[in-house]
Amino acid sequence: MKRGEGKRGQVTIFIIIAVFIVGIVVAIFILRSGVIPQIGGQSEKNPSSFLQSCLEKKIDSTTNLLSSQGGYVSNPLNYTFKFTNEKSSIAISYLCYTAGYYVPCINQEPMLISHLKKEVKDSISEDVKNCFDELTSSLANQGYTVDSTYNGFNIELTNGRLEVPIDGKISLIKSGATSNYDNLNVSFQSKFYDTALVVQEITSQEARFCNFEYLGYMLLYPQWTISKLRTSDSTIIYTVQNKASVDKFNFAIRGCVIRPGP
Repeated sequence: MKRGEGKRGQVTIFIIIAVFIVGIVVAIFILRSGVIPQIGGQSEKNPSSFLQSCLEKKIDSTTNLLSSQGGYVSNPLNYTFKFTNEKSSIAISYLCYTAGYYVPCINQEPMLISHLKKEVKDSISEDVKNCFDELTSSLANQGYTVDSTYNGFNIELTNGRLEVPIDGKISLIKSGATSNYDNLNVSFQSKFYDTALVVQEITSQEARFCNFEYLGYMLLYPQWTISKLRTSDSTIIYTVQNKASVDKFNFAIRGCVIRPGP
């Protein structure tokens, strides 16, 4: 073999190795980024990522509203209250209430977590369907043949998370290739559940003991900030906040009230 031919052979081997390495790097990048490669050099985020981006603002605004108003979008059993740092009054729901005197309040939401899940679901129902439709339209505009089924969704509240598992399926066909998606779970970081557990504990103790030792609770669990304000008509306004979250959960209590004198 001539020397020139040997060098050309070595160069060819190096080129093949380099192409192989580049291919591996590209594959790793695709797997880590969750991006599905498309024909023609285009790319589209996976369906769950699309839905998460579409729903994020609505989820944030919904949990913020529910937190500020005692866990309800609208509730006739409320106390209108204006905090000193707020521009307007808030209709804060009573989570424990009695109209009488000298008797403990009655817990209005003993299954608070289930109630909050329903409130969130009712609030975002239309948005979830719209986001699902936007997703399928976006894929169709990219040249896919889209076959989709939407059967609703649920709300799951867990430690540090708010999850929206969507009961839907999407089948994509393009250039003879088919992709199927039937696990459209959307997950958000949220302290909504964690805060609700503290609110539930406060409400339970107020109903049983006419009191909650919030200062002692904060010493035991320093990640929480709890304030307690008593109004002129003996309604108590609690505000609970996890220090890792900007949301504040306000709620009202009226119980064990002493009748005012003559």
